[in-house]
Amino acid sequence: MADPWLALEFGADPAERIAQIGAAHEAFLTAGTATGRVRDVVRRSWERSALLDPEATAPVDLTDDALASYRAAHPLAGVLPLFRDLLGGIAEDGAHLMAVCDAGGRLLWVEGHPGVLRHAERMNFVPGARWDEAHAGTNAPGTALAVDHSVQIFATEHFVRPVQRWTCAAAPIHDPVTGVLLGAVDITGGDHLANPQSLALVRATARAAEAYLAAAAPAAPGVVHVAALGRDEAELRVGGRRIRLGRRHSELLVLLADHPQGRTGEQLGLDLYGDDRTRPVTLRAELSRLRRALGEELLDSRPYRLRPAVRTDFRTVTELLERGDPAAALRAYPGPLLPGSDAPGVARLRRLVDGQLRAAVLAVADPGLLAAWTATPAGTDDLVAWQALVRVLPPGAPRRPLALARARQLAEEYALPRATFLQRPGN
Repeated sequence: MADPWLALEFGADPAERIAQIGAAHEAFLTAGTATGRVRDVVRRSWERSALLDPEATAPVDLTDDALASYRAAHPLAGVLPLFRDLLGGIAEDGAHLMAVCDAGGRLLWVEGHPGVLRHAERMNFVPGARWDEAHAGTNAPGTALAVDHSVQIFATEHFVRPVQRWTCAAAPIHDPVTGVLLGAVDITGGDHLANPQSLALVRATARAAEAYLAAAAPAAPGVVHVAALGRDEAELRVGGRRIRLGRRHSELLVLLADHPQGRTGEQLGLDLYGDDRTRPVTLRAELSRLRRALGEELLDSRPYRLRPAVRTDFRTVTELLERGDPAAALRAYPGPLLPGSDAPGVARLRRLVDGQLRAAVLAVADPGLLAAWTATPAGTDDLVAWQALVRVLPPGAPRRPLALARARQLAEEYALPRATFLQRPGN
């Protein structure tokens, strides 16, 4: 398939694909593995959704005045007229819905023909409902947020059975200045939506929303934004520019961003190379190339430091934890800090961020957060987290056997006694 984010290949029979994917879905619920012609994006989403009851209904956690206040304060509130201009025809044609959600998958606005809205209400596709994968399984807005990419989800590709009569396409929307995920825009309807035009439409709408936000944003010429979580090459955003750096420059950028007061050459050398202090020439050459990449105005020496104010995605996570919001911190965490780096200073910072997030999730003992953590690269082999997830899921929960099987598998890999691997840890 030319575009893996499209649901159907050109010329495919929708009814035949619905049957094929439906059979694969039932097999996945039984065996825990997806067989047959299931798209990778869908298979991975089913795996992330595996702890969810396939008959579940998305919960509604905001209504009435609380919902109105939350929507009014959300950054996408000002973009709603644009959404209506671009998607209003679809929302009023009697066959489709337009929806906008926040970064946590909470629906903010759902608009369309009253008859279609009534059908959508039966599955809680309503403002205030949580449609992230942890609460609603595989679906276009939730999966678009999870993978940070536009995507179509077709019929039986949905994890939760009550949603399988629908097809949807959604695209994520980011803050154009910081790059922070703000939410997603979605169109939902019947099988006829599984075409390139619907995916192109939501992609174009998301880009238009970001352009609108960029034009409305106050100028902040002195702020640099660094994204380094879940990627081996950091990205720097400054003054409308996006600069993607190589591995060594990414490590230097992260180390400098983490020490706004500056670092000496010796300190940076230790952070990069460990105890080997014999590379001052190599370090100076790397810093010189980094200065050329960033611009002379961004990097000072004696000590080495980034001149403007710096915002980083890894500090956003720790700040959210300090404010007591582990759910928001987990949503802001796409993965470990520069996971391919073995620089001692970066590895130390990576362990710090992951350790703080892990501790907060374990302390809350919420099934949704624990499931989300165990789906991350840092949490997939975390035996303690899987143990905690088994303990908080009730015995009758449909996906508890999968969590129990994963905990047993890890216990065997770590050579722990089988009889004690589910005991509550002492720390």
